[in-house]
Amino acid sequence: MRDAFYEESAISQRGASEAKKYTVLHVISIICCVLAALHAFFSLTFVPKIINDCKTQGVGAGAMAFQLIWWFLPLIMLVGMFFFFWKWKKRYNVSYDYTFVEDELRISKVFNGKRRKFIITLKADQILKIGLCENDSFERTVSGNQKKVRYMTPNREPSEDKSMVYVLYSSSIEKSVYVIECRKQLLEYLVLAAGRNKWEAR
Repeated sequence: MRDAFYEESAISQRGASEAKKYTVLHVISIICCVLAALHAFFSLTFVPKIINDCKTQGVGAGAMAFQLIWWFLPLIMLVGMFFFFWKWKKRYNVSYDYTFVEDELRISKVFNGKRRKFIITLKADQILKIGLCENDSFERTVSGNQKKVRYMTPNREPSEDKSMVYVLYSSSIEKSVYVIECRKQLLEYLVLAAGRNKWEAR
């Protein structure tokens, strides 16, 4: 175990435009939520009235159900739209935080620079291979592993002074390939922790 602590983030290269998209989708979802709440509030008055009118006019149960469904249809649509836009916005303005401490790389996903979601901890003794994605060893590892590559970065090309690094990791369940976008210092910490024999230079 090495007494080391290092933090770094992988921020989207399209951060400015994605922040605007996130804000627009967030506002739309809030509007849908407010409209749904208003519709539900008015339902407290109009639903009993619809039921009473149907009973007064001798309308059958089928016709009454149709009127109630027609009344609640906009509410269902608004609630559905709220969840759709709420989930959709999480695709934008996403970044990843890397924390290396005590021979472990802890990765978290950050939404809109505020809410964090822990993803995984990569332990040094379970790392099988480390290399650069630009090297041939990356394609060999992915094809040999037959697993989907899990990108722990919002970018597909490295930012300035950074590199795309792949980590072949073995958990108790499966082997997975993780891609991070980091500076040389974090890469050195990983290689030293996992062992230089895990480094693929080509």
